[in-house]
Amino acid sequence: MDTRITPQSRLHRVAAWAQRRHWLALGLWIAVLAAITVTSQALGTDYRDDHSLPGTESQRVIDTFAERAPASQGETVQLVLAHDGGVEQVRGRVDALLAEVGTLPQVVAVQSPYDTPGAIAEGGGIAYATVALDADTPAEDVRRLIDVGQAAQGDGLRVALGGDVIRAAEEGGGGAAEGAGILAALAILVLMFGSLLAAAVPVLTAIFAVGSTIGAIALVSFVVDMPSYAPPLMMLVGLGVGIDYALLIFSRYRGELLAGRDRDEAARTALDTAGRSVLFAGCTVIIALLGLLALGLGSLRGVAFAVALTVLVTMIASLTLLPALLTVFGRHIERVVRKRAARRAEGERWRRLAAAVQRRPWAPLVVGVAALGALALPALDMRLGFADAGTEAESSTTRQAYDLLAEGFGPGVNGPLIVVSEGDSGQLREAIEATPGVASATRPQPVSDDLATVLVFPDSAPQDAATHDLVDNLRTDVLPTLAAQTGATYLVGGSVAAADDFAAAVSDRLPLFILVVVGLSALLLAAVFRSLLIPLKAAVLNLLSIGASLGVVTLVFGQGLFGVQPGPVEAFVPVLIFAIVFGLSMDYEVFLVARMHEEWRRTGDAAHAVREGLATTGGVITAAAAIMIVVFGAFVLSPDRMLQQFGLGLAVAVLLDAFVIRCLIVPAVMRLFGERAWWLPRALDRVLPRAELERVRN
Repeated sequence: MDTRITPQSRLHRVAAWAQRRHWLALGLWIAVLAAITVTSQALGTDYRDDHSLPGTESQRVIDTFAERAPASQGETVQLVLAHDGGVEQVRGRVDALLAEVGTLPQVVAVQSPYDTPGAIAEGGGIAYATVALDADTPAEDVRRLIDVGQAAQGDGLRVALGGDVIRAAEEGGGGAAEGAGILAALAILVLMFGSLLAAAVPVLTAIFAVGSTIGAIALVSFVVDMPSYAPPLMMLVGLGVGIDYALLIFSRYRGELLAGRDRDEAARTALDTAGRSVLFAGCTVIIALLGLLALGLGSLRGVAFAVALTVLVTMIASLTLLPALLTVFGRHIERVVRKRAARRAEGERWRRLAAAVQRRPWAPLVVGVAALGALALPALDMRLGFADAGTEAESSTTRQAYDLLAEGFGPGVNGPLIVVSEGDSGQLREAIEATPGVASATRPQPVSDDLATVLVFPDSAPQDAATHDLVDNLRTDVLPTLAAQTGATYLVGGSVAAADDFAAAVSDRLPLFILVVVGLSALLLAAVFRSLLIPLKAAVLNLLSIGASLGVVTLVFGQGLFGVQPGPVEAFVPVLIFAIVFGLSMDYEVFLVARMHEEWRRTGDAAHAVREGLATTGGVITAAAAIMIVVFGAFVLSPDRMLQQFGLGLAVAVLLDAFVIRCLIVPAVMRLFGERAWWLPRALDRVLPRAELERVRN
């Protein structure tokens, strides 16, 4: 039987075209990047943070205000003032500040604390003014408001500003995390290949892919609801995955050169082998991301689309741009590859590691699984929510405003609950104030004919578990009892209630999401490797690595390990980490097991297949993982707490997956499986379609 690679493969033809027309391929990518960038810069963006949760109680409160009191929609800012001698002593300065604020663009109204009952705290040292802004106020106008407020400080007067628009403006900007990640990745590649030019090839591929996708997402935001945090998140994933995929193909190209093939044939072979693995792995990531659609949450649909598009473009770049770059720089790369190969034995260390694991497979298996399980345990106590100014750095103006308001008016002032009454509201205030955990409540404020609102101030901070317990108590006990007496309808809303509703919605739909993602990925693995045990093993180990990464996120951000401000984990972080990590874990599963499968088909020796699979892929998998770790880990430097959580979770997951699961647990499990690893029941073999990732060579 002739088992040589033939040029009839589609990927083989793609590689051959990119080699023959390498300047055209490069020109097309440059033209696409330039066109998309120029167009997106000219048209701008239309990012919208859609946190709607149809059918939930907090969403009904929002919809009620939008329908019955549209004038109340818009942005508000708290301008917090503090003076040790009392704010009355600096009234002239405060009045001048408020007058200047009233002249700023987008400012609709300013309420002075001296004219607003209850706006000056007991003791007179702290007060707040309320600044109403137009909806969708530009960030530059918000920053101008911050500058004006902070310029008024001095001579004992402290000024701080709070509100969602202030937080968003403070967190704006960025770029340091992305730059640090790229530089660290480049350094690892230089150490790996011994050449800056060779190291730059995977990085250039990723930059072209991510740059093109950023502009495309900006344009898509006009037709698809795209949240404002989609671009940094897709950059985080795109840089890691883009370098990763290009590196895996590049490494196979390097191996083919060392096997004696010429540059052109080495590139075509790399595309026809590692390129297939990249294609399959990318598809599993996209499936996992699109599984987020099963959650039915509007805020996640745009993220799923953005990151899936990023992965798709990185796959295309790896299969079309990379062969062109290898042709342009091939002579120099070949010289460096052969020079370094002469100084070391390729894969010998990984071959010895695989042999050691095979001799005593139970020890690494038990220790590895126990370690992952221990790291996953804290995830059981994970508390979901939305971070507020209380988790910001102490140097930020929003955190200073938060602390001053809590000091002067009590912790509940930073996250009041909104109770909407439709009908009789006469007994509402008394019933609420009699509830444990309530510091105070306002008198019912009429909104329309039979609609009124009451602001409820808990005696605990918004992030405290006691505040969430209060929401549950009001919804399930206090207000239903009152409604039975009065016949009115009562709804509880506000930021704390919305966080509870979001967490409940995610928890309710999570089993379906996991079933869809794990099920489809397992079917794909079964079709490719013609095995029943390998998909089951992959699913269990991937879930373990995800659980361990979420456990570390809980320890750091939920429990305050390493001095981090403790608070809830962002409600949508776990599902996004699950989707992305599950897909990325499948990447390494495919790259490793595909080489094992190739050796198994070639030799029929299961033990030899495991050793050779790890020997040929162990170095590149750990190098690719190291690059992902530094790219993802760099986002811990971001000022955005959500991105910090993503960066840490993804970095830990990749670390555990590559160094513990792929290098220790998988070889041990495959040794215990033996030839049974490649067994598939005949009934399934007839039903499942066939898909090849590798072509067997003599």
